[in-house]
Amino acid sequence: MNPLKKALLEFIEPQRLLEGEPMGEHTTFRVGGRAELCFFPRSGEEIARGMAAAEAAGMPCLVMGNGSNLIVRDGGVRGLVMILGEPFSEIQVSDDEIFCQAGARLSRLAGAALEHSLTGLEFASGIPGTVGGGVVMNAGAYGGQLSDVLTEAQVLHNGRVETWTREKMDMGYRTSRPLRENCVVLSARFRLQKGDASAISQTMRDLNARRRDKQPLNYPSAGSTFKRPEGYFAGALIEGAGLKGLRVGGAQVSEKHAGFIVNVGSATAGDILELIARVQRAVLEKDGVALETEVRVVGEEPDI
Repeated sequence: MNPLKKALLEFIEPQRLLEGEPMGEHTTFRVGGRAELCFFPRSGEEIARGMAAAEAAGMPCLVMGNGSNLIVRDGGVRGLVMILGEPFSEIQVSDDEIFCQAGARLSRLAGAALEHSLTGLEFASGIPGTVGGGVVMNAGAYGGQLSDVLTEAQVLHNGRVETWTREKMDMGYRTSRPLRENCVVLSARFRLQKGDASAISQTMRDLNARRRDKQPLNYPSAGSTFKRPEGYFAGALIEGAGLKGLRVGGAQVSEKHAGFIVNVGSATAGDILELIARVQRAVLEKDGVALETEVRVVGEEPDI
């Protein structure tokens, strides 16, 4: 038996350990090869033990959330994939604070804030990711970001569970210390302000209406493909280079918003990555701006 599989079965029931799981079913781009081994942890202890088992077996380990900011290459993922989702998604509200495990959806977190008339997370109501991934990437939209309201996070750092303050998290535009040091965020605590539930709800409706109006939500994607370059807007640069609608296979620069690359029909990860590279080359040649991607790219190249 695969030594990693054997180690995992010491603390995971066989029915919770998936082999050859298609990663396209766990990413919002709907692309990606198969994971060698995959499971949904129920606790921070399982996450720590899974990572330790992979390290002991000399195999890579990928910890992910909703896959909303991820491209998995067509060759799939070697080793272990742990998906933080519903089994690890507890939310607790106390006065003006919310504690949330990493697998909870950001939309559910924003909904809990609304339910308790707490303002400060309206911007997150339409973001498709999980709290863990959102904190790692310092997710934000419409002038708000998670670092505005985060007070601390529980982080798995070098095999130890530690509590990091917002200052120690060192969060910036689409980055954080856990991202740079390859740590796993297990939970987060947010401090909000008391507000009026009807006003909070109206703000959420208004922001989500703007999303529907401006963004290509009818196609699979990973949200904004590129970071905002200083002094520019990525979508405007891409549109100015005449790339709106450009296709590679089933991947397309959105005709609705050029800052999004979308899967318009059976795209492969290879199609998406080739299209990203073409866009980057064209914008660099025309405007001298090097576009950086917001999305993470993981996994293996397919065998030829």
